[in-house]
Amino acid sequence: MSTSSQVSAVLAQGGDIPAPHIEYGQIAPMLLVFGAALLGVLVEAFVGRRARYHVQVPIAFLGIAGAFVWTVMLGWRENPHQVAAEGALGVDGPTLFLQGTILILALVSLLLIADRGSGRAGVAEGAFAAQASALPGSEAEQRTSEAGITQTEVYPLMMFAVGGMIMFPAANDLLTMFVALEVLSLPLYLLCGLARRRRLLSQEASVKYFLLGAFSSAFFLYGIALLYGYAGSVRLSDISAQIGKDAGNETLLLAGAALLSVGLLFKLGGVPFHMWKPDVYQGAPTPITALMASCTVVSAAGALLRVYYVTFETLAWDWRPLMWGVAILTMVAGSIIAITQTDIKRMLAYSSIAHAGFLLLGVIASSENGLSSTLFYLLAYGFASVGAFAVVTMVRDAGGEAGHLSRWAGLGKRSPVVAGVFAFFLLAFAGIPLTSGFTGKFAIFKAAVEEGATPLVVVAVVASAVAAFFYVRVIVVMFFSEPDPDGPVVVAGPATAVAVAIGVTATVVLGVLPQPILDLAGQATTDMFVR
Repeated sequence: MSTSSQVSAVLAQGGDIPAPHIEYGQIAPMLLVFGAALLGVLVEAFVGRRARYHVQVPIAFLGIAGAFVWTVMLGWRENPHQVAAEGALGVDGPTLFLQGTILILALVSLLLIADRGSGRAGVAEGAFAAQASALPGSEAEQRTSEAGITQTEVYPLMMFAVGGMIMFPAANDLLTMFVALEVLSLPLYLLCGLARRRRLLSQEASVKYFLLGAFSSAFFLYGIALLYGYAGSVRLSDISAQIGKDAGNETLLLAGAALLSVGLLFKLGGVPFHMWKPDVYQGAPTPITALMASCTVVSAAGALLRVYYVTFETLAWDWRPLMWGVAILTMVAGSIIAITQTDIKRMLAYSSIAHAGFLLLGVIASSENGLSSTLFYLLAYGFASVGAFAVVTMVRDAGGEAGHLSRWAGLGKRSPVVAGVFAFFLLAFAGIPLTSGFTGKFAIFKAAVEEGATPLVVVAVVASAVAAFFYVRVIVVMFFSEPDPDGPVVVAGPATAVAVAIGVTATVVLGVLPQPILDLAGQATTDMFVR
């Protein structure tokens, strides 16, 4: 009997409603992150403005680090599969792998967010506006900037977003998934509008993200309503059981699955639901862009995998042809349009779109190897993305970050180490051997071929070759062009340098010695198939 039926029966008998049984140990990582977020809100209310930064940063680090350690401990159990919170959350192998990936990437992103660097006259600036409510260019904004005031609301907002991200792929019913989607999205809408430089562009990105995100959430919620009308339940396993019985109105099922997919593909950045990504990636503060390019992509891909592997697995003959089309459009459009970009962040945004298409191959494979290879790909791509955007924050001119590609000319001669590191991340995106990108692409392409998607893999290989062109173009500009005497300089705070070092190390290790992580991903996938 479901929980709602039990409650109805108790009320009919005039009894008390039973208290829900919550497995706090299973959901402790989420509780730690959300607890740190709430503590950060209290810090904003009761701690003085000058001291907030020095309190917020340790709280955020301890919250994420503690959640990561607890996730690792949960993964060491012999049987990690559990259903927690009255069945609302699934704690299984894929969930723990995805949550661990999100948390470790969030920890690296937090290094970028917390690094305030050094601004004019040695005043600490960072990437965020000193006063978000001040109009761009106003006297109030100028006064707060000169005073060195730091916007510390970003830390609880980031923690709420990370909490939603680790809840999203763990959701075992569609309503919980929708709540997680909103919890991760709303803070990001605000964070995207808090850039210190190019305030109008940042606020425009925030508004675009909010409006388009609201539309996608509406599609997602309408899809939930249709699927509830089909199955009489929002639980993923119940919907799957109804599909197996071939009961109910097929029109409601197919329409609900399509609308649900719109919301998930929007977060992932799949074509034709990708239009927000270049504008938001360009306008948002670059540390927030790094957070979205890594953690949000992992979270959205994890939710997509759970929905299609658990709920719609028996419906594969209906959704797979449509997903083929989306994957092809995403890979081709992302790779081709990236060639025309002259802004580094927009180019990386279209690169992210192309990689979303590669990730869809793992969904289409709909097999244990497809799931494990996608988990590995998400980890590898996440580290490379954080590292690449960390380098972008380091290359600056008088107007802030040097976004235009022409400003990077001759960077290899001016700062060979920074240019070499960025070139290494670009080669990883292109899938060059001995990088994590090559191992990830090889694994996911192999899984797709095994499930009969060879034509799709051919398209993916061609798209990868096209993508290699614009990656190599950036490398040529950096190393084979003459530097401008008034060109950008490299400004790297210690936290940013650590983030770059972690990204490089992970990209090398996952490319040279990938087998332990591949085995770990393979071991994690067995739990989703046992259920």
